[in-house]
Amino acid sequence: MNRALRAATMAALLLSPLALGACSAGQVTQTATQDRDKSGSQAEVANITLRSVLLEYPTSGRYDAGDDAELRAAILNTSDEADTLVSITGDAFEGVRSIGGDTNAVSDASGFSSRLDIEIPRDGAVFLGGNGPTILLENLSDSLTAGQSIEVTMTFEQAGDVTVEALVDNPEKEVARGEAFDYHQEEQQGEGDSREASSGAGEGN
Repeated sequence: MNRALRAATMAALLLSPLALGACSAGQVTQTATQDRDKSGSQAEVANITLRSVLLEYPTSGRYDAGDDAELRAAILNTSDEADTLVSITGDAFEGVRSIGGDTNAVSDASGFSSRLDIEIPRDGAVFLGGNGPTILLENLSDSLTAGQSIEVTMTFEQAGDVTVEALVDNPEKEVARGEAFDYHQEEQQGEGDSREASSGAGEGN
C-alpha cells in the first residue's frame, strides 16, 4: 500500500463520531499548527495529528478548582514507524493519571505525574477516552464551564511537542433551566410596598 493510499485510509478512520465535524488541518508539517471548531481543537506536529481535543462535560455542569477533568482526543500517526505519547503537561493542572489501555504513568514525589507511555502505532490511531485509555488531568488550578478551554502540551517521543487548547465539551443532552425570573412580579411587589409605606405615613400624621 503506497503512502498516499495509507493516508487516505487513516483519514477515513478518523471520520468517527469523535472526529466528525472537525475541519481539515491540511498537510502535516514539521512544526505544530492548531485549529479549533465546535468539535474540539486539532493540531499537527511532524507525522502526528490531533483531532477533537476536548475535556469531558462535567456532571455538575462545571469543574471547580482542584477537580480532575477527563481529556479526550483522537491521535493519528501517518508515519511508517510507531511513536509514543510520553507526557501531557500544562499550567492549568498539576499532573495526569491514566486508567486502562496500555499506559504507564509514573508519579513524582507529590503523587502527580506527567509521564505516560501510550504507543501510537504506525499508520494507526489511538483514541483517548471511550474504549481507549482514560486520561485525567488532575487538580485543576481554576474552575471551568462548557465553552472554556485550557492549554495542554503533548510530547511524543519521535514527533516532539505540540500545544493545543482543550475545550470543555457541551452536554450531550439539553440541560434543564431553572424557573425564569418574573420581573413583572417584582414590579408589582415594589408598587405594593410603596402603597403600604404611604398609607403608614398618612396614619402617623
